[in-house]
Amino acid sequence: MWQAPVFSECTSVGLDVHARSVVAAAIDAVTGEVFRARLTPAHEDVIGWVRALPGPCAAYEAGPTGFGLYRALTDAGLRCEVMASSKLQRPAGDRVKTDRDALHLARLLRLDEVVSVRVPTESEEAARDTRSL
Repeated sequence: MWQAPVFSECTSVGLDVHARSVVAAAIDAVTGEVFRARLTPAHEDVIGWVRALPGPCAAYEAGPTGFGLYRALTDAGLRCEVMASSKLQRPAGDRVKTDRDALHLARLLRLDEVVSVRVPTESEEAARDTRSL
């Protein structure tokens, strides 16, 4: 008999990843508390902030920064999803990217309303990068 997936994590984390910064937002499912931070893109900073949260699961949009953050989070033993940007639900009329994106991603993750992309291996990603030169 099929059973709906159950979220074992109690904190959903949305990461709006940019080349020079990462805007992070987290929602604690138990208390409803929202945590926010502006972090450097250094993987250690992001991992440290996420790891300090109770039972975190992180997600961010696939984009030009690649999949290094995904690999760093999963290597640190944290669950991470990379979302397909084209499949994200956006509020009507919301076309401007803002720092609210991180909170929106956390909400979508909490509702399990995300479509994850397949993360390529490091060699696949490197081969893709050399073809675009």
